[in-house]
Amino acid sequence: MAERNSSSSADLARKQIHGEQDLRVFLESNTFKDLWTFVLRCNEAVKNSTISSCQDMKGSTAVDSLVIVLDNLSKLVDEIPPANQVSLHAVSYRSRYQSHTSTSSINQPARYGNSSFTVWHTELVSRSESMIESLLPPDKSSLSAELALYLNASFGHEIRRDYGSGHEATFLVLLFCLLKVGAFQEADFKLLVLRVFTKYLEVTRKLQTTYWLEPAGSHGVWGLDDYSFLNFLWGSAQLFDNKEITPPSVVSSEQVLKDWSDEYLYVDAIRAIKRVKKGPFFEHSPMLRDISEVREGWPKINSGLIKMYRAEVWGKLPVVQHTLFGSIFKFDE
Repeated sequence: MAERNSSSSADLARKQIHGEQDLRVFLESNTFKDLWTFVLRCNEAVKNSTISSCQDMKGSTAVDSLVIVLDNLSKLVDEIPPANQVSLHAVSYRSRYQSHTSTSSINQPARYGNSSFTVWHTELVSRSESMIESLLPPDKSSLSAELALYLNASFGHEIRRDYGSGHEATFLVLLFCLLKVGAFQEADFKLLVLRVFTKYLEVTRKLQTTYWLEPAGSHGVWGLDDYSFLNFLWGSAQLFDNKEITPPSVVSSEQVLKDWSDEYLYVDAIRAIKRVKKGPFFEHSPMLRDISEVREGWPKINSGLIKMYRAEVWGKLPVVQHTLFGSIFKFDE
């Protein structure tokens, strides 16, 4: 299927950060300041809120439309099963983790994840412009090709077949751009986290387990998670004043995970880790264990994760060098 937006993609949005100096310029720019304000406003919007609290909330039409887009991308995974191959990474993945979704036979070696992810991503690219167009106000439809590039880059690299916090950051930029062009309003911030981002997280996890995606730039045991960050940040905001669900209980109590993982992103993140990683929690996730011991509780954890996200994701050249800049998300020199 032909790619509608590939011929002039370099003209629509391109990478601008090629070294540490470019990164410093970006971090001091109005573009980054506005993006960071968006992160913080979303953080404020979900403080002391459960996922179900937004169940009956009405937002902009684009909120529900984007959830439908993500749901369709999830269904697309079901239509493109893993190829009959095994990756060297998948072998090590299976030895380190307790479960995987594919039982495909071994008949073709590959270095990275399953080759069907590339097929899935090709389908995404072929549909992304029309998907984005369904979100935009009529007078902004000309921006669909540019914004489609951010959607394409939000789910992993089609050649390396990996996924990490940089791809998650690209999805954040997409949400920010949609806000800037009027598809979303400030009143949607809570829904963007608890309805849209939760659906996005569901899709990316499905991609990781179905196609064995390699963690991109993982810090191993010294990172929060192999793949994501924002669920911890915004999830800690959800628990901000919660005295019942304490930080230690999230990592130690199976009952807390059972009762609250559907309501709180942070609890869900810990449950997801415990489902797949073997061994004592303090061995495979020492940083999360240390965070659980912060005596000041969730407010201190939330403020610390905000600083950490800026430093360890947006402040790292290997992550941010892949960021795309165009007419909406501008690189201010």
